[in-house]
Order: sequence, then C-alpha cells, then structure tokens
Amino acid sequence: MMTMVFAVDEINRNSTLLPGVRLGYRILDSCDHVHTSLRGALSMVTGRRTEENIEEGVEERMPGCLAGAPVPAVIGLASSTPTGAVAHTLGPFNIPLVSYFATCTCLTDKLSYPSFLRTVPSDLFQVRGLVQLVSHFGWRWVGILGTPDDYSRYGIQAFTQQLKDHGGCLAFHLTVPNSPSPAALRAMADTLQSSRARVVVAFATEGQLLEFLSELAVRNVTGFQWVASEAWVTASLLTSPQFHPLLQGTLGFSFPGVNIPGLGDFLLKVRPSPTPGSEFINMFWEELFGCKLDFGAGGGDGVGSNGPALPGICSGSEDLRDTVSSYSSVSRVRISYNVYKAVYAIAHALHQVLQCGSTGHSQAQEKCNTSTYFTPRQLLHHLKRVNFTNQFGEKVHFDANGEPVPLYDIINWQKVSSGDIMFQKVGSYDGSAPLSQQLQLDESAIVWTGGKSQVPVSLCSAPCPPGSRQARRPGEPPCCFDCLPCAAGEISNQTGSLECIRCPEFYWSDRDRVKCVAGIEDFLSFYDTMGIILVSLSLLGVVTTTTVTAIFHHFRATAVVKANNSELSFLLLLSLKLCFLCSLLFIGRPSAWSCGFRQAAFGVSFVLCLSCLLVKTIVVLLAFRATVPGSSALMKLFGPSHQRTLILCTTAPQVCLCAGWLSMAPSIPFRNSSYQGLTGMMVLECKEPWPPGFYLVLGYIGLLASLCLLLAFLGRKLPDTFNEAKLITFSMLIFCAVWISFIPAYVSSPGKYTVAVEIFAILASSFGLLLCIFAPKCYIILLRPERNTKKGMTGKHQGNQR
Repeated sequence: MMTMVFAVDEINRNSTLLPGVRLGYRILDSCDHVHTSLRGALSMVTGRRTEENIEEGVEERMPGCLAGAPVPAVIGLASSTPTGAVAHTLGPFNIPLVSYFATCTCLTDKLSYPSFLRTVPSDLFQVRGLVQLVSHFGWRWVGILGTPDDYSRYGIQAFTQQLKDHGGCLAFHLTVPNSPSPAALRAMADTLQSSRARVVVAFATEGQLLEFLSELAVRNVTGFQWVASEAWVTASLLTSPQFHPLLQGTLGFSFPGVNIPGLGDFLLKVRPSPTPGSEFINMFWEELFGCKLDFGAGGGDGVGSNGPALPGICSGSEDLRDTVSSYSSVSRVRISYNVYKAVYAIAHALHQVLQCGSTGHSQAQEKCNTSTYFTPRQLLHHLKRVNFTNQFGEKVHFDANGEPVPLYDIINWQKVSSGDIMFQKVGSYDGSAPLSQQLQLDESAIVWTGGKSQVPVSLCSAPCPPGSRQARRPGEPPCCFDCLPCAAGEISNQTGSLECIRCPEFYWSDRDRVKCVAGIEDFLSFYDTMGIILVSLSLLGVVTTTTVTAIFHHFRATAVVKANNSELSFLLLLSLKLCFLCSLLFIGRPSAWSCGFRQAAFGVSFVLCLSCLLVKTIVVLLAFRATVPGSSALMKLFGPSHQRTLILCTTAPQVCLCAGWLSMAPSIPFRNSSYQGLTGMMVLECKEPWPPGFYLVLGYIGLLASLCLLLAFLGRKLPDTFNEAKLITFSMLIFCAVWISFIPAYVSSPGKYTVAVEIFAILASSFGLLLCIFAPKCYIILLRPERNTKKGMTGKHQGNQR
C-alpha cells in the first residue's frame, strides 16, 4: 500500500510524466473477503461513501483531481477470488482493474473479465515452470497442498494435469480448510507423514499454511522438500526458528525483485497520526511496537480504542530503523514492485488520454489538457497498449490477455551463519523464451531440505534399469510399477523404459538385454557332438560297405556270391555306399551347392538302392518259379540285360525329377530367425522354394520300397535253405518303419535337429539294408565256408551231415 503512495508521489514530482496533473488515490481494505471487496469497489466507482467504507478504509483527496470524474482505474486485489468478483463487476463498465498479485488462470478469460489486467504473470506460466522444475529433478511422486480458493483450485488443477503429461503422479492432495479444526490438521499431518512422497508442492498463502505447518513443526516432521508457489515463497512469517527444520531448503518461484530508489527512506519516515487517513498506519504501528497509541481527548484515539487494551503507550516517535521486519526490508521488493509497475502503467495510459505529448524529453513538457473529458473505456483502451521501459530496464506492456511478460526468480530458503533464513536466488524462469531455455538453474547453489547438498528422491517406484521395462501395478497410478526383464530378442537401453524394443531380423539381444548383437548362427556342424557322431556313423557305414564289397570281390567265385547275380550285389553295395556318403552333404554350413545337391544325392542314391533290391527280388521269385516244369523260359526272358534295363528305368524318373527340381527351384541357404525366441540363435538351413519337390522324391522312394516289400513278402515261403526273399522282406520292413516314423519327426523337429533327423533316417535305413541283406552272406562266407557251396545252398550238405 505504501509503495503505491510512494509511486503516486514520485509521479506527481515528475515533470515529464503527466505534467500539470496531480494524481490522487483512495485506499480501501478488502479484508480478503468477496463482499467487502465488492462494497469497496462500488463505493469507488459511484463516488459515494458509506459508514462501512469509512470504518474499513481511508479516503485521501488530492488537489487537482479531474473535476466530476469517478475513479478512472482500480489497483488490486491480492487474492484471486475477491479479484474475480470485483473484475466481474467492473467489467461491464469498462473500468480498468490492475492486479498486482492475483495470479489465477481463471482471470485470463476476457469474456468474463474484459477490463482486467495484471502486472503479475498468470499461474499458467508459474505452473509450467513448477512442472518443469519438478521434472528437471526427476520427482515423479509428488504431494500437493492447497486451499479452497480459486487461486489454489485452478493452480492445482493445471499443475496436476501438466504433471501427468510429464509422467508424474500425485501421491496425495490435501486441502487446508479456511478454519481448520485440530482434528483436521492432525489427519492431514498423518496423511503427509505416511506418504512415500518426499516432495510437497503448496499453492497457498503463508496465513493459510501457518496452522498446518505449525502442526508439522510440533511433530518435528523433516525430510520433505517443499516447493512453494509465489504466494508464500518470500513470506517472512514462516521463517521463524520453529519452522527451520521443516522448511529449510524450500524451493519456489517468486517475482523478480528490484531495489526501488528512495522507497526505503520513504517507508521509514512514516509516522502515526490522529488525522483521518492514517488508520492503517496507526494499526501497523501498534502491532509493530506492541503498544497502544493515545493521541489524547483532543485528537481521539484513532482505531486503537476499538481493539483490546495493549500494555504500554506508544509515543509515536519510535524509530522504525530500530526494528527488523518485512516492512523495512526493501533491498529487493517483489510484490511491491508489481504495485509500482501498475501505478506507472496507469500513469502512462493517462498521459496518452490527456494528450500530454512525448515522455522522452527531459525539458519541461507542455501541460496535459486536464479539461479533456474521457471515459473509462478510453483509459482502458490506452492502458492495454502501454509500452514503456521503466528505470530498471524492464519493458512494461500487456499482451492480448492483459498479462505481462512471465518472468520469475527461483528462490531457495537457505540458513545463513546468523541462524536466519535467507531467500537466495538460484535460478530464473522466462515463460516467453524457447522451451529449452525457459528454466535456468544454478544447481550447485541450491541447499536442499535439512541443509543437504544431494537432490532428494521422490518416486513411487525406482526407474527400471536398462534391460527391463515398466509393468504397471493394477489399481495404482502409472508412477507405481514393477520392473520386468525384457524378453529374449528385445532390449531397452534407457533407464525407465516403458516398452522393450524388438531387435531387427537376424539380430538378438545380448545377455543383459541392453543392445542388439548379430544373431549367433546355428547349424549342424562337423564339430558339434551330434555332428561328430553322425559323421562317425556315416564313415562307419562306408567302411563297412567297402569291407563287404572287398569280401564279395574276394569270394566272387563262391556259391553265395554267384547265387543271385553278383553284379546286382556289387551295384547294391555301391548304392549303399552312396547313401552313407550323401548324409555328409547334410552336415556343415549350408551353401548353395550343398543345399542344391543334398536332396538330389539322397533321392537318387536310395532309388538306385531300391531298384537293385527290386530286381534282386524279381530274380529270386523267377529263379524259384523256373524250377517248376514248363517255366524255364521265364529266366531267359529276364536275363542280365533286362535286369540292368529295369534298374535304369526305375532310377531314371527320380533322376529326371531331381534334375528338374535343381534347375527350376533349387534349395538355397537361409537364415531362419523363427527359433531365436527359443534358442537365441539363427538357424542356418536350406530353404525349399518348392516344398512338393522333396515330398515327390520321398514319395517315389516310398513307392519303390512298397513294391519291393510286396514282392519280397510273396516270396518269403519259397523252399530254399537260403531264401534271400526273407532277408529282403525283413530289410524292407526296417526301411519302411524308419521312413514312416521319419515324417512326423522331421516336421516337428526344430532347427538343426530337422537335418539330424533326416541324416539319422538315411543312416538307419542304410544300415538296415546293409546288415539284413549282407550280414548273413558274410557270416556264411567267413564263418561257415562249408555252406558256401552249391550243395550247401540246396540243403544237401545238411542231409549228409545228419
């Protein structure tokens, strides 16, 4: 209030601003109450005074006021709710209302408050700054404290929404009633103490917080980082020693402060007086010095007589320099500076309305035209367009919503060596700057709660480390979550990841799930245990077949070898050797040539083998059939040349099928990543562009095997001591059993085990044919040579032995 008086006096002494015009003022107390504020505002604009007005305030009249004009502009109020009521009332009359401390975002609505302006930024900018401040320090779990008025309600609503947009959550929301009961204060204190949140943001004034903070101080509550709105961040009322353990380290936004030249001396020259208009000063004097003013019967006792009797009598000559209070601490005024700017903004608008000319010349100006009649609408029009730079270098103007440039200082409550709390500037916030430059902090200068230098942590759940993701807990806020490790093949390389990222194709997550690495290639290698076993079995088959071939070649003149066309036996041994060798093509790193020839080699080798068996079976059947009288011509019709022709004819279709398959759609190497989820490895395999080709090859082998089995089964009871049809039947049963069981095993086996299953089927069937057909013959040749004669073959040798 006294800063407004000082600014008016300063303007009246200024020869360049409003020359020839003296400003006056009328001061009324709103009592921070809507009804009182409305009565005062109406009394101003109507020019009438009521008894209530006189009791609640003072009226000063200055000479030289504009004749017949009502109050052209109003400065005030401090609280948002009374300000809204007054602005809503004055709006239809276009009477400017300039507030120095009402920051509610609701007052930005120009439809409801068309004549409202302010020299303090809207809470919209403060909320943005507070959210940036909270987010900057990683505080995601925040409690909030407010009051039932518009300032708190709208500020908390905007803060809550923006906090959620930045990934934060409210741990609790406490509302301090206007007249809180002890029980209500205890319940709120219990809620705050039981919360895991270590950061509390308070939207309220110091008077509204006093009782609640006193309750916390009595309980010796510590460890909470308080974040203050501009309403109480520089409140000296809360810096008393009882609040030091609780509020030391408080961080908050405040309006920029300046040192107004001459204001300190002006304030210290104030003296109580019995004259009308000094009521506020007299009350302040009595409260500051703890005494009672008594001006005697002649002068009356002012307002002091209306209050309770105070010990001691004030002389009125007490020296304000001997006191320490927020009144005399004007080194950097903040809220008062907003009042100062409001007075000068109105003065500059009047300067334009009264056609006073430019204010930029130092010499005496032509006096303003005081006879000019103007309406509040005209003054409002020019007030919205004021644009000047004051003596502190700040550019004063209003935007389309009647708002100033949103500038804030960031204040930290620091305890100095004297034991007092000092409001230390540790940063700034400029709401008009680019987003990345709005918040400026000197973190090294900040002292945190309890005098600590480490930033407090306020989280419901600690951020998930790299390699994991957040999993929200049902029924709890998003800030409360569990951390789950990323699945195989997924990574998260940042702290606090919401989702894991799947690795690209042919890449896989490392052990810690923090980066994608090239997938490990897996195939049936010659160096794997399984590969070594299969290679050993394959080579064993080749060696065994070669040994049998050598035995047959050495005893080629004996009856056993000659009994069933030795040429067919050698060709069958050759095809079996090829069967064993073709399995080696399935082992090792797949390449273009190995993929292309493995199935062809497998198909042709087995068809050649089965063709030989089919011809041998037919030869056996015809040989015994020829012993029947009149049937000797059958063997002549199926001689060696016909046998070779039949082998060629039954093998040729498979050769043609494989040749066409290789030329049209050969198998190609392929990295199969579908098994990475199970094994973490990519399987190198041969991809069949035309899957029916494999099944046609396998089907033709099955056809020959079935035909051979059928013919051998028909000749199983032929009368002969050494009936080869029985051996072929048994070998075909083994062959068919192996390949019938192969199909489901092949389809269901994953990765390289598919190849292993096929190799096993090749080796098992080959060993079955080799052992079932040639093992009995080798047994006779090597161990029972007496049976390796024509008589032994016909059974006559056995009769002679008996």
